[in-house]
Amino acid sequence: MLAEFHTFVAVAREGSFTGAGRRLGLTQSAVSAQIRRLEEFVGVALFDRTARSAVLNTAGREILAQTEDVLALVDRMVTQAGAGHVTGSLRVAAIASVQQDLLVRALRAFRAEFPDVSVRIVPGVSLALLGQVDAAEVDLAVLIRPPFNLPPELSWQPLLAEPMVLAVPAAMADMSWRDALATQPFIRYERASFGGRLVHAFLRRHRIAVHEAVELDEIDAIANLVRAGLGVALMPHARHMDTAGLRLVPLGAAGFEREIGVVIRRSADPAGVAARMAACLQAAMAPEEGAAAVP
Repeated sequence: MLAEFHTFVAVAREGSFTGAGRRLGLTQSAVSAQIRRLEEFVGVALFDRTARSAVLNTAGREILAQTEDVLALVDRMVTQAGAGHVTGSLRVAAIASVQQDLLVRALRAFRAEFPDVSVRIVPGVSLALLGQVDAAEVDLAVLIRPPFNLPPELSWQPLLAEPMVLAVPAAMADMSWRDALATQPFIRYERASFGGRLVHAFLRRHRIAVHEAVELDEIDAIANLVRAGLGVALMPHARHMDTAGLRLVPLGAAGFEREIGVVIRRSADPAGVAARMAACLQAAMAPEEGAAAVP
């Protein structure tokens, strides 16, 4: 709860969630989420809120003094632990398709540098993971690039671009990608996800009406459905993908990609563990068939 206590002190000193957010490099929603978690933790409300301000109530004033004492004690403990020895924890959110390859290699390098930092991997879909970074519930996230601008408090660091292909059962007769989409059952990459929005936009752009069969978000599960002969799918040619039983049909000049990268708060310490993990993810990149590094 240290982050929440630091945010509590900032709100108390600034007198508003907005002011605390500017000071800490967090969005107002992130500050609000942290204060809500802290109030649930201590069991009482800490502020009298208005539309523009947050003023400590009686309970908040009592807890503030204790909080400042605790944070000062923690700072002394860290200082006394000695320079160069880093302990603590790191929360990394990541979509499923990077957990089996890219994240493994990045973690190997990170753990070699920070053996006493524990890492928690938080799974999820890109939209949810983005919200968790914004709310400071995780330190960074590896996800599909959002189809909208990020809040100014967050930054985007590109990692790789995966070409989208038409996956068909290996035994299916040869036909163009357009004919396959028009005639075969369609396994849809969930349209609410960032990757699924790319697929939906592609189909609308080319005015292709598909025969919906199944809709889901998990790439390996989509591949398994295609492999089982249940339909065809527009999906990324991910780095770790098992292509057995599949035929991947390029989209040619109509092709498009999904971009994967790191979202991290701009206020993150450049020498801190979150920034170092982002650097390890960048270093783990190596050109492979089906996945090209983003310039």
